[in-house]
Amino acid sequence: MRFTLNGEPIEAEPRPGQCLRTLVREHGGHDVKKGCDAGDCGACSVLVDGTPVHSCIFPAPRADGRRVTTASGLGPGDELHPVQESFIEHFGFQCGFCTPGMTVSASVLTEQDLPDLDRLMKGNLCRCTGYRAVRESIEGAVRGTGSAYRRDDASTGSATATSHASTGSATATSHDSTGSATGTSHASTGSATATTRSPATGGGSRVGQSAHPPAARRVVQGLEPFTFDTVVPGALTLRVLSSPHAHARITAIDTADAEAVEGVVAVFTHRDAPPKLYSSARHEHPGDDPADTRLLDDVVRHRGQRVAAVVAETAAAAEEACRRIRVSYEVLPAVFDPETARAPGSPVLHPDRTPGDRVDDAARNVVAAIHEDYGDADAALAASAVTVSGEWRTSRVSHAQLETHGSIGWLDEQGRLVVRTSTQVPFLTRDALCALFDLPQDRVRVFTARVGGGFGGKQEMFTEDLVALAVLRTGRPVAYEMSRTDEYWRTAVRHPMRVRLELGASAEGVLTAMKLDVLSDAGAYGNHSRGVLFHGCAESVSVYRAPVKRIDAEAVYTNNVPSGAFRGYGLGQVILGVESAMDELALRLGIDPFELRRINAVREGDPLGTHEEAESDVIWGSYGLDQCLDLAQQALARGNGVQPPEGPQWRVGEGMAVAMIATMAPFGHISETSVTVTPDGRYLAAVGTVEFGNGTTTVHTQIVSTDLSTTSDRVVLRNSDTENARYDTGAFASAGITVAGKALHAASLALRDRLLGIAARLAGPGGSLEVDGVRVGSRLLPFAELIAAAPAEWLSPEGLVADGSEYGEHRSLAFNVHAVRVAVDVETGTVRILQSLQAADAGFVMNPQQCRGQVEGGAAQGIGSALYEEVMIDDEGSVLNPVFRLYRVPQMADIPVTEVYFADTSDDLGPFGAKSMSESPYNPVAPAIGNAIARALGARPFEQPFSRDRVWRLAQGL
Repeated sequence: MRFTLNGEPIEAEPRPGQCLRTLVREHGGHDVKKGCDAGDCGACSVLVDGTPVHSCIFPAPRADGRRVTTASGLGPGDELHPVQESFIEHFGFQCGFCTPGMTVSASVLTEQDLPDLDRLMKGNLCRCTGYRAVRESIEGAVRGTGSAYRRDDASTGSATATSHASTGSATATSHDSTGSATGTSHASTGSATATTRSPATGGGSRVGQSAHPPAARRVVQGLEPFTFDTVVPGALTLRVLSSPHAHARITAIDTADAEAVEGVVAVFTHRDAPPKLYSSARHEHPGDDPADTRLLDDVVRHRGQRVAAVVAETAAAAEEACRRIRVSYEVLPAVFDPETARAPGSPVLHPDRTPGDRVDDAARNVVAAIHEDYGDADAALAASAVTVSGEWRTSRVSHAQLETHGSIGWLDEQGRLVVRTSTQVPFLTRDALCALFDLPQDRVRVFTARVGGGFGGKQEMFTEDLVALAVLRTGRPVAYEMSRTDEYWRTAVRHPMRVRLELGASAEGVLTAMKLDVLSDAGAYGNHSRGVLFHGCAESVSVYRAPVKRIDAEAVYTNNVPSGAFRGYGLGQVILGVESAMDELALRLGIDPFELRRINAVREGDPLGTHEEAESDVIWGSYGLDQCLDLAQQALARGNGVQPPEGPQWRVGEGMAVAMIATMAPFGHISETSVTVTPDGRYLAAVGTVEFGNGTTTVHTQIVSTDLSTTSDRVVLRNSDTENARYDTGAFASAGITVAGKALHAASLALRDRLLGIAARLAGPGGSLEVDGVRVGSRLLPFAELIAAAPAEWLSPEGLVADGSEYGEHRSLAFNVHAVRVAVDVETGTVRILQSLQAADAGFVMNPQQCRGQVEGGAAQGIGSALYEEVMIDDEGSVLNPVFRLYRVPQMADIPVTEVYFADTSDDLGPFGAKSMSESPYNPVAPAIGNAIARALGARPFEQPFSRDRVWRLAQGL
C-alpha cells in the first residue's frame, strides 16, 4: 500500500490486524502516542485526508492512497500551526503527552464549532491541566485572539498576576459545569528572605514571570521524546503472563511450548528471579517500605500478578508464548475485605514477614498500625456540648496518566546496564536495581526522557526490574511497555480507606476532642502503605487545635490489586472525613463553615503533632491559611454569575474544605546539583529531577537565569539522568522547587560568587554579572578569560563549575482552601458544579501561569475522584473496568473552570520564598463537593465518588 505521511510518500505492507498508530510509528512518526490503544484517549489522533481519527483503532490498510498528517506535519516545514502556537501562548499543556493529539483534533475546528467544543473534543483526554488552558488555547487559535495574560514583571522580587477570565462556557451535561468562572489570581508579593538573594533585574525568564517551558515548541509538535519515542536497534519485546487467581501457589510451570515459538529468546519464571525481597515503592530510605515483593514469585497474591515473562523478537511471538506457558496452581483461600483480613482466622498473605521487614503484624495482615492518644478522647467527647460522628469511604482511583509505565534496557559499550524508563525516581530505581542484582552503582545508569504524567504512580519500580533481568540474562536490548489494561491490573491504585471520625466541641464551636479511626486497604503488597497511612493521619489532624486527640489507624493486606502512592499521599482520603465532620459540626452549631475553621485551625507558631511520626522537622516558614480562608470566602460570596438549571428538581448548595500539607517528604529529601559556565557563556545545569508535567524544567531554568543574570536560551538543563547529575531523591512529595530548585539555587549563587571573585582579582571590586561576562567599570571580562584565571579545583572539562545541595532537614507548611457551589438534580442524582475556586498558599509564585495550572489540574483530578472515578473490584478480586471507556476519566465537559487565588506569603525555607504546590490542590476538593451536596440535599454523602446513583439514593432517602 502507498500513502503520504506529512507529505512524504510511504510504501508499506501492514501486518494482519495492524492499526495505523503502530504503522506510523514504525515509519518515524513518534509524535503519535499510545495512551489506551482503544480509541478512548486521543493521544494517537492524526488527520486522514483532513479528518481527525484515533489511529489506534483505524485499520492500517484503510490508509492506502490517503494523506496522513500528524502533529509534526500540521504546519508548513518547521513552522507551527496556529493552534500549536496558541497552546504555547496559553500554557495549554503540562506533561504534554496528550498535546500532539489535542492539537491535531483542534486543528480542523472553526469558529462555528466552538459552541460544540465539549462534544468535539470529548475524544481527547488530558489528565494534567483541568482543560481551562486547553479550551483557551483552542479558542484563541480559532478566533485568532492574542495572549490571555501578560508576563508578570518580577524584576524587583515580587509578582502580581493579572485577571484570567474564561470566555467560553461548557456545554451542560451530567455532572459538568454550566458556565465558566472568572477569577483574579493574586500572586505572592513577598520579597526574598534573609537567607535568599533577591531576583536580579533585567530581561529574560526571571522567577516570578510566566516563562514558557523550554521544550514548548517540541511538545506541541510531538517532537519532544517520551520513553518509547526512540529506536533501539535489535530490541526484544517483553510480555507478561499474569495470574488468573487472587491467591495461589505455583506447583508446576512448563515453558517448553513457549520456548519453541519462533522468535522467542527467553522465558523467565520464579526459578530465574533473584531470591531477594524488596518493595516496588521507592523512597530515600529503603527501610520506609515493607520488603514483601519478589521479582517473580511462586506465590501469587492478586489477580493480574505477573507469573512469567517472555522476551521475543516480536510482540506477536511474545504474546503467543505467554499463551503457551502451562502453570499448575494450588488455589489458596483469599480475603478481599480489610476488616475481615485483620480478623482471627483469615488467610495470612505474608506469613513470614516480621517487623524487621517493616510489616507490623503479619499474622493479622497488618502492614502498619498507629494507636496514639493525647488525653482521654472518650471522656472529652462525653463532656462536650456537642458531638458529631460519621463513617466515610473512599474509592480506588487510577492515576490514569496517559503515558503507561514502561522501560527500555540495554548494555552499553562498557557493558553497563542502561535503563531508559518512565519513572519519577531514576536514582532510587538505579539503587534498587543495584541491590537486586548485586551490581555496583557505576555499572548501572537509569535515565528518563520526558515522562507523560505520574501523580505518584511512577514512584514505583513496576517494569525496570523485569527489563533489567531480561537484559542481563540475554545480553540484548529489551523493551517492556505496559498496556492500559496492565495499568489497572499490575501497577497500583489510590488506597481505598474507611474513615471514622468523632468530633466534640463547645457551644461556641471550639473543638474539645477528635477521635479518628482509619482502615486502609493495602492490597496484596505493602508498597507505600506505611507512608500513606502515617501521612494521611498527619496534616489532616494537626491542622486543627483540638486539645484531646485519639488516632487508631491500620493498613491491611488483602488479595485486591495493590495500592500505592497517589497525589496527596493519603491526605485526600482522611481529609474527606475530617472536613465533612467539621462541616456537620458547623451545621449543628449554626456557625459559618469558614468561621469554624478560623476558630480552630492552627496558627503560626502553634505546636504540631498528631502521633509518633516525627514532626520535629516541620517549622513555620510562613503562614497563609488566614488569607486563603478570606480569599475563598470572598470569591464564593461574589459568585460568578452562573445560574442553576431551570426546574423545581434542582437544589443548590455551597461547600468548602481546608487542607494543610508539609512542603516535602519527612526524614530527608536530597538533591545534589551543579552549574557549569562554558567559555561561550552557556550554563550547564545538572539536576536529577524528572519533568513529568510538574514544570520543574521551566522553573529550574528560571532560577538559573535569575541568579546568573542570563537568558533562558543560554541555560542547558541536564536532568533526570544518573550519569549527568550527582544525586536526587526524586520528583515526588512536591520536591521539584523546595528541594531540587533550592539546591540549584545554591549552585547558581555559588557559581556567581566564584565569577565575581575572579573578576575582582583581575580587575578590582564592584563587578556585575552580565550575559556575556562580568563588567567591572567599563571593562567587560568575558567568560573565557574568567575561566582561564580560575583555580584548577573549580574547573571541569567544560568550564567553571560550582555545586549546590539540599538535604531536606526541615519542612514548611502550605495550605489550600477549596470552595464550590453546586446544583443537584434530585430526580437523577446529577451534580453540576456552578462555581469552583481554590485559594492556595504557595509562597512566592515562581511562575504564575504554571502554578495556576498545577492548582487547576489538582482541582480537576479532585473533581474526578469526587464525582466519577472508581476502580471497581468484584468479590473475587477482578478489576471490572480496566479501560478508559469504563473507568471515568473526566472529559472537557466535566470540568468547570476553577478560579485560583494565591495568598501573599514568602516562605523562609523555599528558594525565593516559594513553597510546593503540586500535590496539595487535590486534597480539599472532594470534601468541599461533598459538603455542598450535603447542604443542597439536607443529607450527607458518605461514600466517594458521589456518583449519580449514590446521590440519587441519598436524595430519595434510600
